[in-house]
Amino acid sequence: MADRRNDDMRPDPFEQRPYDAGRVRYNHSAGEQPQAMPDFAAWRDDGANGGDLPPPGEPIRTRRRGIPLRWITRAIGAMLILLVIAIAWLAITAPLSQSLKPPTPPSITLTATDGTPIARRGAIIAAPVVASELPKHVTEAFLAIEDRQFYSHWGISPRGIARAAWANVGSGGVRQGGSTITQQLAKNAFLDSDRTAARKLREAMIAFWLEAWLTKDEILSRYLSNVYFGDNVYGLRAASKHYFGREPEKMNIGQAAMLAGLVKAPSRLAPTGNLEGARKRQAVVVAAMVDAGFLTKGEGEDVQPQRVLARRARGLPTGTYFADWVLPSARDQAGEIQTEASVRTTLDRDLQRTAERVIRQAGLRQAQAAIVAMKRDGEVVAMVGGRDYAKSPFNRATQARRQPGSTFKLFVYLAALRAGLTPETMVDDSRVEIAGWKPKNDDNRYLGEITMRRAFQRSSNVVAARLTQQVGVRNVIRAARDMGITTPIANEATIGLGTSEVSLLELTAAFAGVADGRYPVQPHGLRNVEDKKWYQALTDGQKKLPSRIHDDMLTLLAASIRGTGRAAALSVDAYGKTGTSQSGRDAWFIGFAGDLVVGVWIGNDDNTPNPGLHGGGIPAQIWRNFMVSALDLAPVVKAPVVEDVDPEAGIMGVIENEVAPIAGRLEGLGMELEMGPDGSISLAPRREEAPVRRRREEPLPEELFEPQ
Repeated sequence: MADRRNDDMRPDPFEQRPYDAGRVRYNHSAGEQPQAMPDFAAWRDDGANGGDLPPPGEPIRTRRRGIPLRWITRAIGAMLILLVIAIAWLAITAPLSQSLKPPTPPSITLTATDGTPIARRGAIIAAPVVASELPKHVTEAFLAIEDRQFYSHWGISPRGIARAAWANVGSGGVRQGGSTITQQLAKNAFLDSDRTAARKLREAMIAFWLEAWLTKDEILSRYLSNVYFGDNVYGLRAASKHYFGREPEKMNIGQAAMLAGLVKAPSRLAPTGNLEGARKRQAVVVAAMVDAGFLTKGEGEDVQPQRVLARRARGLPTGTYFADWVLPSARDQAGEIQTEASVRTTLDRDLQRTAERVIRQAGLRQAQAAIVAMKRDGEVVAMVGGRDYAKSPFNRATQARRQPGSTFKLFVYLAALRAGLTPETMVDDSRVEIAGWKPKNDDNRYLGEITMRRAFQRSSNVVAARLTQQVGVRNVIRAARDMGITTPIANEATIGLGTSEVSLLELTAAFAGVADGRYPVQPHGLRNVEDKKWYQALTDGQKKLPSRIHDDMLTLLAASIRGTGRAAALSVDAYGKTGTSQSGRDAWFIGFAGDLVVGVWIGNDDNTPNPGLHGGGIPAQIWRNFMVSALDLAPVVKAPVVEDVDPEAGIMGVIENEVAPIAGRLEGLGMELEMGPDGSISLAPRREEAPVRRRREEPLPEELFEPQ
């Protein structure tokens, strides 16, 4: 019995394997005798070596070859892990709530201080639609032309993909996409519009995701609420109002078919611009509805070509320099927008028109100009970033960085006042060399020992260089930073002459800090700027200028109006500073009067020279003209007495300055000294009845500027 059992348990000789029995190796099938072998005890099946060999004395049992159960278990586990990862990825990158949001920022309307709309940005979007509440012919129009198997597939349509592939092969290019409505919603809500295989794979995954968590009516509702219909209109409700002036629940078959037809090429087929193309596409959709069984042949023939509302004239601008600048802040203030929102800005329409007018009347040829007007607290009331927004939307008031010239001396003198100097401190207006650098005065005149007030009045370059060296470059930079300048400033002595670039908006805000006596002033275009986060309140706190320094700065800026900036003189107290960069590339005038702080810049976009251009010329005149209108002032009849030669005012200023003392003495003798536009001087008997002559305020004709 024992032998039979051994025979029955004997394995197939073709599968017989040697096994270890201590130090002896056996091969029963071959009838071999035991042979001495090395110690292979580690091969034994002791529970730690994989179980491939039986214990000594036990027969060898063979197993049929196949896929081990543990590999099947591992594969199932890996698939489950990948599924969890895919679900987590979809939950993060494709949240269901995202499919409710419009694919582009909704329309936001900006209004002036009086509530009048000034600009509109963004898409035209209305409330979402509910597919189950729409007439059947409305949803059927979209299903017939876009996805007839919508209610039967699981997110993708193999039949549609095959049909599109066959059409594309036949046409030799991509003519059809084969995307279902679910896939289109996935693309519109979560993906871009490229045609890569990776994007199509993500689109399919998101489509399955949407189908798993949303009902068919919910998917259709979200699709109809977000799809693009041309004319910057998104969603069925907004489109029906825009094109037909009615709610989508009241559209007829023809109107529904026309809107369904726009989805293929909305920009090209928008009926306000291509009514014939939209009507042809409408006929295609109606034929598809008949073919799908949604309409009878007779009902299809009864559908008439539709009319649309005439395109309304765009009475409201869609973009201005001020609107471009303030729009990001307006969106932040409006928060999450589901439909159109309105945000009130600080723009004053009257002052904006004044700013545009004075720029237009400046007589510029190819040169560009910019102007910023704000209140002392930084509330921007007018902004012009260029001569023509339609030709160039680049905002030179906020985006351009240019050399400020002598307007930067504001920070040099502020640092000097902080160091204990006063406007009456004597400074040396003589030639100087600083580390090989030899600054020069514009008029090449050097007056020796003069007061700091007079140096600021005549905009002495050598004095500014000496003061920068005396108080330290770092302290000048610190003064600029304190007043709100954030652009890079070189750590070198030449910054005192305005060699580091700044923006007009920042520089004007710095002057506003001097005017207000508090710094830094943050320029803003919205009303509700006081609602700051707690950490902003800690870091953005203003500091007050000491009374002495504030009064001394006003003394210096008032003196400048009687010097290089006398073309900006007003009939009320005014304060300002001229600036001209090398070769007239940039010309500035920034100052304040009343409650307004205004900055003006003129130059070329390519930074080429403007011979004869200087801050005391056209920029100062633009500033004066704006202020006279904005503050409702009487024109200046006679300019204030100039105490010194004006190096930035041009040759006419030099002649007037030298002749003024002589003219005063001749008046006592009953004679009158007259100066012509070309600088010629004539002597005539004084006429008592004649009105007071207004000093010529226009500059000499220059080759880059037309006379006013």
